Amino acid sequence: MTGWRLLLTRPAEESAALASALSDAGIFSSSLPLLDIEPFAVTPEQQAVFRHLDRYCAVIVVSKPAARLAVQQLTQAWPQLPWFSVGGATAQVLAEHGLNVDYPQSGDDSEALLQLPALREAIARPDARVLILRGEGGRELLAERLREQGASVDYLELYRRFLPDYQAGVLMQRIQLERLNGLVVSSGQGFLHLQALAGADWSQVARLPLFVPSPRVQEMARAAGAEKVVDCRGASAAALLVALGSCVL
Repeated sequence: MTGWRLLLTRPAEESAALASALSDAGIFSSSLPLLDIEPFAVTPEQQAVFRHLDRYCAVIVVSKPAARLAVQQLTQAWPQLPWFSVGGATAQVLAEHGLNVDYPQSGDDSEALLQLPALREAIARPDARVLILRGEGGRELLAERLREQGASVDYLELYRRFLPDYQAGVLMQRIQLERLNGLVVSSGQGFLHLQALAGADWSQVARLPLFVPSPRVQEMARAAGAEKVVDCRGASAAALLVALGSCVL
């Protein structure tokens, strides 16, 4: 497994934590963040949602940035209602502020979350209403499936993600200079930014093994021409390490 030389594309702080875990396992990595976060201005409408969280039977937080921004905005005691997150890292952010959060123990994706008995129980009531805290866009499958099960769904978008400004050709230059032999993305938007940054070099970049967090992103990457896409079944360091161990260089 130590033969891997990976490009990490998460935001800088998250890439640093992942790089540390990989280094402990003897794996070289290089960081080129492809997602930057810009919080939306706090509006009276946002504040009203947080004041009336008790109207919901469940609140789902889909990312660490959403969790961090949510706890900054809440100025009163957390309502005693079911809280859920897509992954353990997001749950930890909320737990540090006194919340008990249910999340899938296997698989950091919408499909795994939808299988949680606690979430199924929360939306079983006839007037079930769910709030999803997220960035701009994304997790449409989650809302669709919840609506199919009879729940109404509201979104509260707290931030937008954007591709940092890089010079043309920087991705291929980094791959060649550091002799990288694998790429890691943590979301569908991260993959789209990878492809956009590759530009004219995409056909070369697409030949490298690409590690993704879910079947949805795997399908997206394959449709775009990526030749070897590995579904890690989660975005955690542990999930990536398992995938690396089962993948032959």
